[in-house]
Amino acid sequence: MLVTEAMPQDMDRMGMREGIWICTFDEFKGLCQVLRQSIVLINDATASQENKGDKMEMLYSFLTGNEFRLQVEGIVEGFTQMQTDLESEKRAIQSAWKKREKQIEKVLNNTIHMHSSIKGIAGAAIQSVPLLELEDPNKSDTENE
Repeated sequence: MLVTEAMPQDMDRMGMREGIWICTFDEFKGLCQVLRQSIVLINDATASQENKGDKMEMLYSFLTGNEFRLQVEGIVEGFTQMQTDLESEKRAIQSAWKKREKQIEKVLNNTIHMHSSIKGIAGAAIQSVPLLELEDPNKSDTENE
């Protein structure tokens, strides 16, 4: 920076020539603040880029290394085990449902057989149970309701 009372003839206010700032004493304080702010911004930009290559190399090493592979394997193993457990629970529940279905079917069949046997012996004296009777195919759906 060059501070002068006599500006070059082709400059009526501060400016840069051949990499040097030229200004008057009146412009000096303002130019100092602008240059200081520029230096701070350049320093911040430089600091943010500092070690960027090192960080990228560290990240690449981590991603291609054994530790990352082991962590991903651990996650996959966890999900695989959860899926296996879920399928096992599903099979167990389906088995229990089938068992209950068979029990209910057996009870219903025995009830129907018992009711039919008694009705066969006692005849019309036994009242009918609508759920055990065949639906009349000649009745419409509205009559059944």
